[in-house]
Amino acid sequence: MTAHPSGAPLSEGRPARLRDAASIGPVEWLLGRSVEEFATTSWGREPLLVTAQERKSGFDDLFDDDAVDALVSEHGLRTPFLRVARDGTTLPNRDFTAGAGVGAGITDQVDDSRLTGLFADGATLVLQGLHRTWPPLVRFVAALADELGHPVQANAYVTPPQSQGFDDHYDVHDVFVLQVSGEKEWRIHRPVLESPLRDQPWTERRAAVARAAKEPPLIRTVLRPGDCLYLPRGYLHAATALGDVSTHVTLGIHAWTRHALAGEVVQAALLSLADDPQIRAALTVGVDVGATEDLGSDVDLVRDRLAAALAEVDAQAVALRLATASRAAGRPSPVGPVSQLRAAQHVRDDDRVRLRPHLHAGLEARDDGGANLQSRAGTVRLAPAEVSAVRALLEGGECSVAELGSELARRLLARAVVVRVG
Repeated sequence: MTAHPSGAPLSEGRPARLRDAASIGPVEWLLGRSVEEFATTSWGREPLLVTAQERKSGFDDLFDDDAVDALVSEHGLRTPFLRVARDGTTLPNRDFTAGAGVGAGITDQVDDSRLTGLFADGATLVLQGLHRTWPPLVRFVAALADELGHPVQANAYVTPPQSQGFDDHYDVHDVFVLQVSGEKEWRIHRPVLESPLRDQPWTERRAAVARAAKEPPLIRTVLRPGDCLYLPRGYLHAATALGDVSTHVTLGIHAWTRHALAGEVVQAALLSLADDPQIRAALTVGVDVGATEDLGSDVDLVRDRLAAALAEVDAQAVALRLATASRAAGRPSPVGPVSQLRAAQHVRDDDRVRLRPHLHAGLEARDDGGANLQSRAGTVRLAPAEVSAVRALLEGGECSVAELGSELARRLLARAVVVRVG
């Protein structure tokens, strides 16, 4: 069995670019083929099913049924980290939550007694945001997102025997379906809308989805433990548990699209138009903004100026805007505040530190010769004398405290930008 590339434990880890070249990446572990092969043959195009026999591995080290029981009964889980669905309908939170007891002041904590009754009656449990609540998936999802270059989330669907949690539908994100336990029959149909955007959900096309679902499926298959199914966004699907409880994890890939890129280009153009006094000027007094004849000349002017501004948009400016969005779409590897503070307090020149994994850090120069270190851990202002050392850290991923300087090392440890090695 091949161990999964789930990253490193708390406060440890190496940047993706420093991994052993012989180690297996998340995509290859899931699909048994390289990320390059997946990108050219399946990504955004066609479904792909890889069996446990082909993968030579299960998913127990990522998630299992014991994890389900632990999360809902011992971890103080609250909504929206859990949804419950039955017969295609999501149940109200009050059906499976209650107060947390003396001293907590929480009213929406999962009630495992109510949940057990609902599950026994055929309800599906949907554990949401596992990339935030279950450590093996926290690490694996972060590694997968770095490899794909697109944000990733993780949900689990736990279905009683012979039950179906949701009707035929499509997702607005690509998915990897990881069958953890039990068996589920999947029925997959071609899209009614190819590559839907996030604001084009299946609920806006219920009639078309219902008609398509009545046609013979493109794929009808039973997923068994260790099987992995890739579905591009838009493909219709529904799943029914068979003879036992069935648990699968869905890794949702929220792909950056050219439509999103277009939005950033337009926003950059609009920002530049703010410097044009004619564009800032008010429309005429008494204008009827709903009348074409009142707006015609103004629309022509704006269209011309906007077209010119679009032609001048700098790709670097767009990349900077998307870098900010990318940082907000994910989180760095977990760190412990106590261990970080102790490391900062007792730092020595011969200690070594490395960048916190999945930090997505970069330098933005300032006019005073200094720079701002931007990352998922926030912004750290660097003096001019500190910039070269931090640039070397970003390029190499690791350095000694002496190379940074003890005061800067303490600051970066306290701000959770670096972690101590060893």
